[in-house]
Amino acid sequence: MSRVLVIESSARQQGSVSRQLTEQFIARWKQAHPSDDVMVRDLAAQPVPHLDADLLGGWMKPADQQSEAEQAALARSNLLTEELLAADVLVLAAPMYNFGIPSTLKSWLDHVLRAGVTFKYTETGPQGLLSGKRAFVLTARGGIYAGGNLDQQEPYLRQALGFVGIHDVTFIHAEGLNMGAEFMEKGLAQAQAQLAQVA
Repeated sequence: MSRVLVIESSARQQGSVSRQLTEQFIARWKQAHPSDDVMVRDLAAQPVPHLDADLLGGWMKPADQQSEAEQAALARSNLLTEELLAADVLVLAAPMYNFGIPSTLKSWLDHVLRAGVTFKYTETGPQGLLSGKRAFVLTARGGIYAGGNLDQQEPYLRQALGFVGIHDVTFIHAEGLNMGAEFMEKGLAQAQAQLAQVA
């Protein structure tokens, strides 16, 4: 049995293409892997605060010197990190906002990319500690960006995931969603076909 951690980051609960893709992915995954445990964390319903002084204090100060706010921030980071550590498969649903990922997803990454926990520094540079995990990234984009220099999502997420040792990453892009009915239909169909193959 594998554990699948799904991270939703769309600000919309209704009409979200990335959420539609996530639902389809989960349904197909459960059909193919009925014994797997799937957990969904919705960053719109339960936002993760931006990295701040309380979180830094929680990470860096001895326990007996932490304020209540720092202890709470550390506990939140520990919870999110433990969910990631326990997962065998990570699914990130990431609509494109202003050429990048939603700020909620960036905040989640800021809580789980932790020195000594998900990566470590060595004499030869940083080393990821999460090797052996797989990741799928489901994106929804109004235009067509894959492979172009305006696509800041895929390179950033590949770097962030690779930094913690997750190198087996599959991207599924639903593109052209705001370019008219024909482009939207084609973009969704391509994403759904790819999703069916990998899930």
